[in-house]
Amino acid sequence: MKKTIITLVMMLCAMIFVQAQKVALVDMDYIMKSIPAYETASDQLNQVSVKWKKEVDALNTEVKNMYDNYQTEIVFLSKEMQVKRENEIYEKEKAVQELKRKYFGKDGELFKKRESLMKPIQDEVYNAVKSVADENSYQLVLDKSSAVSIVYAVAKIDISDEVLMKLGYAK
Repeated sequence: MKKTIITLVMMLCAMIFVQAQKVALVDMDYIMKSIPAYETASDQLNQVSVKWKKEVDALNTEVKNMYDNYQTEIVFLSKEMQVKRENEIYEKEKAVQELKRKYFGKDGELFKKRESLMKPIQDEVYNAVKSVADENSYQLVLDKSSAVSIVYAVAKIDISDEVLMKLGYAK
C-alpha cells in the first residue's frame, strides 16, 4: 500500500513537471522572398558580386596572358630577364589573390555589404518571429527551410504568414 502511494505521488509529480511544449515552424525562405526590400538587397548584392568577379577574372586573364607570353619567349630571355618576368607574374598573381580576399574574403567587401543590407531585414524578421512566438506562447520555433531533419510537419503549426502579417506584408 505504501509503495503504491509513493509511486502514485511520484507519477503525479512527474506529470506536473512535464508540460506539453508548443512548437511552431517558419519558412524563412518564404518570408524573405515575400519582403521586397530583401529582394532588392539581394539583387544589389548579386550585381556587385558579378562586377567584382569580372574584375578579378580580368586580372586572372591578364596573369594567364603574362605567363603564356613568358612561356613562348623564355628561350630568348636572359636569366635576369626570366627572373624579372617571373617576379612580375608572381606579383600580379599576388595582387589578384589580395583583390579576391578584399572583395570575397571572410571580412571582405561583399561580407560587409551583405551585413549592411541584410542584417536590418533579418533583425526585423527575427523580432516579428519572436513577437508572434511570445503572443502564442510557443517555446520553440523551427525554420523548416533550413532544418534538414524535419521530414513532415502539419501545416497548421507553420506561422510564416503570421510573421509576414506582423511585418506588414499580409498575403
